[in-house]
Amino acid sequence: MTPRTRRLKKLVRVQDQIRALHEMHHATHLANAASARREAEELAAGFDAPGSLSALFPDVYHRRIADALARCDAELEKARAESSRLATATARANMVQRDYRDARQTDERRSTERMLLDLIEQKHRRR
Repeated sequence: MTPRTRRLKKLVRVQDQIRALHEMHHATHLANAASARREAEELAAGFDAPGSLSALFPDVYHRRIADALARCDAELEKARAESSRLATATARANMVQRDYRDARQTDERRSTERMLLDLIEQKHRRR
């Protein structure tokens, strides 16, 4: 294996790790957004529930619902940004994998050619 092929192999591993990191961040932002939305829905449902303190503190309920919805929107925006980074990382990983595959095939081809040339040379020496 040539030094270039070894470097590309390491780079493939790194690019896959970067892609996995972006996938994890994207999933985390989506989960946080869903959690914030659920919180807002639960607060809104509890607003009219019997025995609720919403009659005493309506501004607190409204503020918490608004904060949860704002958090949901912010997390969705972060998820959109992360999906862009994920697409870029995926494209880079694919390019590096293609280069690694090409380099490996080139190494194999050269190795095979060298073996054939050695065999031909050995035959000529015997004669």
